[in-house]
Amino acid sequence: MSDHRGNGLTYGAAGVDIDAGNALVDRIKPAAASTIRPGVMAGLGGFGALFDLKAAGYDDPVLVSATDGVGTKLRLAIDTGALDTVGVDLVAMCVNDLVCQGAEPLFFLDYFATGRLDVDAAATVIGGIAEGCRMAGAALIGGETAEMPGMYDPEDFDLAGFAVGAMERTGALPRDVAEGDVLLGVASSGVHSNGFSLVRRVAEAARLGWDDPAPFDTGRTGASLGARLLAPTRIYVRPALEAVRGGGVHALAHITGGGLTENLPRVLPKGLGAEIDLDAWELPPVFRWLRDAGGIAEAEMLKTFNCGIGLVAVVAPGAADAATAALAAEGDVVHRIGVVTRGAGVRYSGTL
Repeated sequence: MSDHRGNGLTYGAAGVDIDAGNALVDRIKPAAASTIRPGVMAGLGGFGALFDLKAAGYDDPVLVSATDGVGTKLRLAIDTGALDTVGVDLVAMCVNDLVCQGAEPLFFLDYFATGRLDVDAAATVIGGIAEGCRMAGAALIGGETAEMPGMYDPEDFDLAGFAVGAMERTGALPRDVAEGDVLLGVASSGVHSNGFSLVRRVAEAARLGWDDPAPFDTGRTGASLGARLLAPTRIYVRPALEAVRGGGVHALAHITGGGLTENLPRVLPKGLGAEIDLDAWELPPVFRWLRDAGGIAEAEMLKTFNCGIGLVAVVAPGAADAATAALAAEGDVVHRIGVVTRGAGVRYSGTL
C-alpha cells in the first residue's frame, strides 16, 4: 500500500504562515523594548506579560483598564497604504480614556488580525503603536497577531488595543465638580478616530479621492486629502496628568464618538450640565469642509465630531490659569470654552 501522507494538508497550505508570525515578533522586539518603563518585568514571548505595581511607585493602587479600536479610519489607512500612524491612533483612543479616570497608563497590549500576514505592513503598524506608547509613557508589554484566512480579505486587517493604568486610591476622577467650574478645551489634531464612516460619505459625495489635494489645506502644502485625514489622534496623557497633579482639576472628558454633546455629560454629576460658547474657538478647516461639503447640521457636527476640541478639563475657577498653563506646556492650544451650570445636558451659545 502506498503512503500518501507526504501530500497531506498543512497549516501553511490553509493560509496561515507561522514562520511569518515568528519573523514579525523578531522585527517588533526593538520597538517594544523602546517603551520599557519602571514596573515591566518581562519582554515579549511569554504566555502572559508581567508588571510590578510597587516598582512603578504605587502604594495603594487601583487599576483602570480601557479597550478601543480606530473604527473605519483603518479603512482609509489600508486603502492609502499609509500605515505608520494608525498605531498612534490605537494607543491614543485607549490612554486618553484612562487619563480621564485620573489614571497613569502603565502598559499596553495590541491585537492585530489579518487575512494574510504581511510582515512589513504589520511591523509598520506596530511601530506606530510603540510610538504612541512612548508618547503616553506606557510599555508595549504584549499582544497577539492572528492570521485568519476566510475571516478577512488577504490585504485587510483589524486592530484592537488594551491599556491598563493605575492611580492611588484617593486620586479618582471625576470628583468635586461644582456649578461655576470652568471648562478648558484642549485642541484636537484633526478628526482623530471618530466619525470616519461619515467622513468617507462626504468625500464620496464631493467626488474626491484620497490622493486628491485636501480642499481645506489652507497652508497650500499640496498634502493629499487622505494624508490630512490620517493625522494621528493627539495623546493628552502627559499634560493632563501634570494638570491633575497641580490641583483644581475636577474632571476630564475625552471628546470621541458623541462629540461634546454626549461625552461631557459623562463626567458631570446629576443635576449639573454645561454651557459652551461655540465662538470661543475657531472651527478648524477640516471640520468646516465636512460641514459645508456634507451639508451637515450644527447639532449633528457637535455629536459626531470633536469639532476641534479633543479633551475638556473641568477645573475650579481659581485653578483655571494654572491648569491652562499645564495643559499647554507641551504645545497644546487651550481655550476657555464654557462653565458648569445647573440643569442636565449641554447648551450651546454662538455658532460653529
